[in-house]
Amino acid sequence: MFKWLLVIAVVVLGYVWWRHQRQISPRERAAQRPPSAPASGPATPAAMVRCRHCGVHLPASDAVRGALGPYCGDEHRRLA
Repeated sequence: MFKWLLVIAVVVLGYVWWRHQRQISPRERAAQRPPSAPASGPATPAAMVRCRHCGVHLPASDAVRGALGPYCGDEHRRLA
């Protein structure tokens, strides 16, 4: 009976030691953390538009304006 208690104690101590070794120090954790977003709040989503030629959705700021509407590039604006 004492032999089993000794084995269980060794296993538990080994597990506790292993967990302790795996813990990351706060300094290392801060170095691994990606840079935080600015404190101005969450970014607002960009307005999306659909290309009149191929139908792909893209941000309105990246779209090329044509006579009939937005396009994904000059080639599609020319083809329309």
